[in-house]
Amino acid sequence: MTTFVRWGILSTAQIAQDELLPAYMDAANAEVTAIASSNPKVKDMALKFSIPKVYESYDELLIDPDIDAVYIPLPNALHSHWVKRAAEKGKHVLCEKPAALTAGEAEEMIEVCKKNSVLFMEAFMYQFHPQHQRVKEIIASGEIGELKIMKSSLSFYLEDKAGNIRVKPELGGGSLYDVGCYCIHSIRNVLSAEPSRVYASMKKNPDSQVDMSVVGVLDFDNGVTALFDAAMDRTRIDYYEIIGTKGSIRVPNAFVPHFNNGEALIVINGEDGKYREEKLIGHQYVLQVEYFSRCVLEGKIPNYMIENTIQNLNVIEACFESIERKTFVNISSSHSKITR
Repeated sequence: MTTFVRWGILSTAQIAQDELLPAYMDAANAEVTAIASSNPKVKDMALKFSIPKVYESYDELLIDPDIDAVYIPLPNALHSHWVKRAAEKGKHVLCEKPAALTAGEAEEMIEVCKKNSVLFMEAFMYQFHPQHQRVKEIIASGEIGELKIMKSSLSFYLEDKAGNIRVKPELGGGSLYDVGCYCIHSIRNVLSAEPSRVYASMKKNPDSQVDMSVVGVLDFDNGVTALFDAAMDRTRIDYYEIIGTKGSIRVPNAFVPHFNNGEALIVINGEDGKYREEKLIGHQYVLQVEYFSRCVLEGKIPNYMIENTIQNLNVIEACFESIERKTFVNISSSHSKITR
């Protein structure tokens, strides 16, 4: 029985160089066997990460029979095309977030994957760090009481805007797609619930007209309200906080604990002022690679992973609609056409 998945990488994207390729090298059940790019530095990358095959085009890589799965870190607007192409060539797909620009586009991509009997997963790496499961356990224990509000924030300062894909609207740029998607995903993930309506507003780059910052309010039918803010034009902020009737939980390195060698801290302010900290360590990119590789080896992926992709894009679409209409927008549950 095969004990590891043979991976191909589409492009020399920075995130592949900085995070994913090192993660593949550390993963117990994955091995990168090929990389494709027309970028001249692809050969240097292959040498650095001991990748045996180099292709000048993505299509060449996709027809390689010795590759089981591909990682796609391309610009957001290109995800749909290359996910479908990969699926049609029988390759399982790990695709960077957001998986698509709309929920409908994501449904079409996933349907093509299912039709071709390949697995698909959106690369929200943060969710694999053990701190988030621990937060859910603390909430379930009742230690902070009835939940009332959650706040999620993620931002960074984009130094060199000229030519950056994040400020190109035709490539799916903007803060809501780039970092706001994490805030929304974390709220839905930690609360294990879907918002019923959303209000959002944004500030745009005067030149490119993509959103450089976005703030939003998510209302839930269970009475919880969530606030999020995301930006590409201010200092790095990375946290979420849950406040209940008896206490609160703050996660100060919610999305990028890998900057701190995978170490994360959960700060709990309990009833009667009881304060404590819990430290957890996890290498989320490695855990993500190993998780999806395990799914490939076992031939299945949980349905909730697929639904999560659709639902997150439902909320993002509602945010864009709210910004356009300048009012709250109701979010209907996804009536997904995805086959089971």
